[in-house]
Amino acid sequence: MKEALSRLWRRMRPTYGQKVFLMASLPLVLAVSAIALLVANQSRQAAETEIAFLEEELIAAKKAELRNYLSLAKTAFINIYGRALPDDEKAKLEVSRILAAMLYGRDGYFFVYDYDGTNLVSPRRTELIGRNQMELTDSRGERVVQRMIEIARRGGGYLSYDWPKPSTGKTERMVSYVVGLQDWRWVVGTGIFIDDVLATVAAERAEVEERVRQTFLTIGAITFAALLLVFTSGMFINIRERRLADAKLKKLAQRVLDTQEEERGRVARELHDSISQILVGARYRLELARRHLRSGDARAAGENLGHGIAALAGAVQEVRRISRDLRPGVLDDLGLGPALKSLTDDFSARTGIGTELETVVFRNRLDQDAKIALYRVAQEALTNIERHSGATRVQLTLKGHRRGVTLRIADNGHGLPPGVRSGGRTGLGLRNMQERIEQLDGHLRILSSRSGKSRGTVIEAEIPLSHMLPPEQQTRASA
Repeated sequence: MKEALSRLWRRMRPTYGQKVFLMASLPLVLAVSAIALLVANQSRQAAETEIAFLEEELIAAKKAELRNYLSLAKTAFINIYGRALPDDEKAKLEVSRILAAMLYGRDGYFFVYDYDGTNLVSPRRTELIGRNQMELTDSRGERVVQRMIEIARRGGGYLSYDWPKPSTGKTERMVSYVVGLQDWRWVVGTGIFIDDVLATVAAERAEVEERVRQTFLTIGAITFAALLLVFTSGMFINIRERRLADAKLKKLAQRVLDTQEEERGRVARELHDSISQILVGARYRLELARRHLRSGDARAAGENLGHGIAALAGAVQEVRRISRDLRPGVLDDLGLGPALKSLTDDFSARTGIGTELETVVFRNRLDQDAKIALYRVAQEALTNIERHSGATRVQLTLKGHRRGVTLRIADNGHGLPPGVRSGGRTGLGLRNMQERIEQLDGHLRILSSRSGKSRGTVIEAEIPLSHMLPPEQQTRASA
């Protein structure tokens, strides 16, 4: 059973070409998906803003129309109301008849309630006349008549609620405008249904969703075409590279190492320009400070000057740090020994790991390739110690002998995992060390123990005498 599962796993394991295709296509799919979601979200937000504005404008027009209707109605009965006493039932009856007769459109009418909640006029729904509806609520729980009375007592205003539409019998959204006849304790109002407005808004939203759907389909088609192109290109490149891989394999290792050094030197020079973002921020702060000084705001000017100076200091430090890490100038100017001293000092200060360096003065006594190779080996080893070893003490020894020069890095960490040894299964960093030393016809040894007094890891890089002149003076330095 175990063997069967193992065979199944080997069959399902992606091939090199499939891995390349996934590495090329997955970022594309993720980027396109993010773009599609962003476009859809922004489209919906923009459309919702426009729809909300449209809905607001349409409802505002409806409200203005209601005010006009009620103004016309008041014109018809205002003289009667103005001459009547609060208990003039004849005048009240006459006004009620006038309002009951004023119908407009298919569903437009005027209604009247007294302040106790009793319906007095309802020409479209006569069954409500004489009934007290103070506790009447709509489908959303709104106490319609009670709210109308509250609004009328304050002088008048608008109210939105759900109400049966006379022409269809269906409950629709309605906006009413009511005023109060305070002497008679009446609520007089009229309403207009806004189902046409809501239908227009719903149609606009549906159109937006359709546009978003079409956008998704278009982006999906473009993505599919791009993936197909990536797959075809990947297949072509894979076939071509397989044919050329054997012929270029030996040259590739040296070319990679040379390219790394050339690239690091180039990046060390060009990174000065890459700090432009920090410098632009500093310039912006300084310009702000100048503006504040001109306007007489010394406090704000001082704050911006402080931020600008801090940004400039950070840019200077960043340039120095990156340049030193990529290609330390002390390596070219003073030689390998001082470069390792600077490297170990920085390592000890940054990590808190005690570091000791024992060396001879190699100033200008190693050729360029040997200096770079040994420095990079030390740099890579210290990086691995910081990340993986858990060590508290590191010792570096650089010495010359009859066979050439040896760099030894030893730590008291927990050692390498089983199988990770020179010539065995190694990580990328150890392989880089191995290739650098072998390119100089040297030898790299890795010794590791995970228990006992000899616990820790020792890396020894030996470069033949052809890359070094005899040493002149031995010094000892500790960090």
